[in-house]
Amino acid sequence: MAVSKARVGVGFIVAGVLTLVFGTVLCFVGPLIVDDQIVKNTVIDPKNELTYTMWKDVPVPFFMSVYFFHILNPKEVLNGEKPMVEQRGPYVYRKHIQKDNITFHPNNTVSYREYRSYYFEPSMSVGNESDVVTIPNMLVLGAAVMLEKLPYAVRLMISATFKTFKEGPFLTKTVGELMWGYDSKLVEFLNKYLPGTLPSSGKFGLFAEFNNSNTGLFTVFTGRGDIRKVHKVDSWNGLTELNYWRTPQCNMINGTAGQMWPPFMTKESTLPFYSPDACRSLELVYQRSGEMRGIPLYRYVAPTTMFANGTVYAPNEGFCPCRQSGLLNVSSCRHNSPVFISHPHFFNADPVLLDFVQGLNPNEDEHGLFIDIHPLTGVPLNVSIRLQLNLYMKRVSGITETGKISEVVMPMIWFEESGYIDGPIVSTFHTNLVVLPAVMEYTQYGFIALGLAMIILGVLVHHRAKRSQGNVIVMPAVVENPGAPDKEPVKGSHGHDRQQKCVMSDSVHRMETTASPAVRQHHDVTACRENV
Repeated sequence: MAVSKARVGVGFIVAGVLTLVFGTVLCFVGPLIVDDQIVKNTVIDPKNELTYTMWKDVPVPFFMSVYFFHILNPKEVLNGEKPMVEQRGPYVYRKHIQKDNITFHPNNTVSYREYRSYYFEPSMSVGNESDVVTIPNMLVLGAAVMLEKLPYAVRLMISATFKTFKEGPFLTKTVGELMWGYDSKLVEFLNKYLPGTLPSSGKFGLFAEFNNSNTGLFTVFTGRGDIRKVHKVDSWNGLTELNYWRTPQCNMINGTAGQMWPPFMTKESTLPFYSPDACRSLELVYQRSGEMRGIPLYRYVAPTTMFANGTVYAPNEGFCPCRQSGLLNVSSCRHNSPVFISHPHFFNADPVLLDFVQGLNPNEDEHGLFIDIHPLTGVPLNVSIRLQLNLYMKRVSGITETGKISEVVMPMIWFEESGYIDGPIVSTFHTNLVVLPAVMEYTQYGFIALGLAMIILGVLVHHRAKRSQGNVIVMPAVVENPGAPDKEPVKGSHGHDRQQKCVMSDSVHRMETTASPAVRQHHDVTACRENV
């Protein structure tokens, strides 16, 4: 019986060791399996049904919220007083994104054009597109700055032209007209006799060229052969670098197209992307970790140096001519119009900008931009890109429409493009990238715990079996038979005497010392065996 228990103990130990080894191997192999599946499903490939569909037709609802800076004192501004503005909005538009003209190339790249269209959402807005607001007239005040170095006589003629077409320094139009364009005789005149002067050949509006348009021809890497390159831009409109800026570094096209990033991100990773609307590459930096509906994420934000001028941050010198820090001069890619991009309400900009305009209140929660990324896959979970459009305006002699306007960078609108993963996609994402890896992790640790338990149990069983064997005592005894004749011992082949030996346990021995002779003789007979 003791021998059987010892074998059972050994069996438990062997099974425990095998289970422990299997669990340990899973600890190393499991993450490799998960990573391999992520690599296979991250590559831009029509065979990857879920991820390819997400890339081609972004299923996440995107919205653009627009806020106007309504000028409360336009007459006073013309007399040189400080502008007073009131924020009006949001006016929310649902943004539809779809990639078209998708072409795969032999060098593991894919080209496409991304088309975008906007649809007004009254239920999410503070008012209707028929609401009226007053903002600076870019056609007049922008043109005045652009033409200030022309001869004085020419400037007088330009001023006369503005008066002919009844164009004043400020516009009081509906939200819809300011966004998507309004009829202007001056615009018609310029498009007819000076084509190419304006960015749009139709109506003039702040977002007229955005709606039902595309962002250019992007060529990005598919990630096949090197997953670290997936989604990274190889060229834009056939260009591998820009020609807007003054230094090669500023003209570089870096990162992705701004929708997805390579997988396996760390806290040291950054989010570089090229923005055609900003005419340059931008880069976000890690801020903190978090969760969204149980899905882990990294939050990336704009560094304070993003729109810093060359004095504050030397690498940005190539984006100059600069004004105060916090402003990006995009005139070089906007028909030389004096337009600047910044964070809303001049957040993270030189505080002196706030002294020139009354009614601005910057704060990070409302005006900072961020992207929440699932670090394992590089898929954005929550996005909020916030930018402000500003017009540099000043008094220009000869152009009387500028009056006595003080030199100021005037905020006109700011907008937020936002979206987050929701609905069935969240459930699929959570199951595949959170639940299944967690189950695998718990399984491997379960095997390790089970293996250790089996080893401990096997050791205990084996130890008890050995201890039971150790309690057996071997004692010599001569079997007496009074009725039998004396016999000589039989000698073995080597001359050793063969003897009858009796094996008796301690308990039997103690019992016999107190029992009668007959009982002792009975136990001697039953407990004895021949030992050769």
